[in-house]
Amino acid sequence: MKEKKTFAINGYIGIIILILMALSGLGLVILGIGMITTAVNFTFIIVGVLLLLISAIFASTVTIVAPNQAKLIVLFGRYLGTIRENGMFITVPFTNKLHISLRVRNFNSAKLKVNDVDGNPIEIAAVVVFKVIDTAKAAFDVDYYEQFIEIQSETAIRHVATKYPYDSFEDTDITLRGNSSEVSQELSEELQRRLEVAGVEIIEARLTHLAYSTEIASAMLQRQQAKAILSARKIIVEGAVGMTQLAIAQLEEEGILKLNDERRLQLVNNLLVSIITDKGTQPVINTGDVS
Repeated sequence: MKEKKTFAINGYIGIIILILMALSGLGLVILGIGMITTAVNFTFIIVGVLLLLISAIFASTVTIVAPNQAKLIVLFGRYLGTIRENGMFITVPFTNKLHISLRVRNFNSAKLKVNDVDGNPIEIAAVVVFKVIDTAKAAFDVDYYEQFIEIQSETAIRHVATKYPYDSFEDTDITLRGNSSEVSQELSEELQRRLEVAGVEIIEARLTHLAYSTEIASAMLQRQQAKAILSARKIIVEGAVGMTQLAIAQLEEEGILKLNDERRLQLVNNLLVSIITDKGTQPVINTGDVS
């Protein structure tokens, strides 16, 4: 199905025309009754009755379309078209008029429990902002398009959540917690592909809730803390090695110290311990040999 325009005329102009038709029909009926003795009176009566019937039938098709609303016109099971303009219209008689909202709406998903790419159970939820852009697809290609949007949205959220870890300490990894913009963009694209059949445009999709499941929240917090400590230690060690190399090189270049391998090893050990330790170091002052 594809949306198309249908026959419709301005309601105010149409009502004026229908009133004139009804008055003309009434006048012809009265004229025909007054000429009951002549042969032409039945023609006046028949034409007048037809005009009255036509005006009554078309008067029953008056349709009011509110802003950002649409009316689908269906004649005996056949889709004729859609009226998108707001106002009052007169359209094809004997038709059903289906109402579709064109307003921007949002859907808040429930908190879903899924496993991330590492197999950790997490809770995730999102808000989806959408609007209908093809009324024919929304009405006829899917059953209850709003329910269809809800189910497909939850399916897409589950699918995207299983592709990434909840968190990682590697800068190159995309995570649900650390890359919310990228994840939201992928979720929007996934939803657009799934909901195109329903004539829906996804305006935005954003994560609104993200957390570890309650049964593993405490254990995962300890794991996060351990990973954070290891990551921090790695940075500290790399920095300490660089600082030690720089200090020894500068001392030797300026001629302050002339170190053999044993003394250099001892100095490196002392510097690394001083820099890396998380507690205050106690300096030892060498006063020389005591005889």
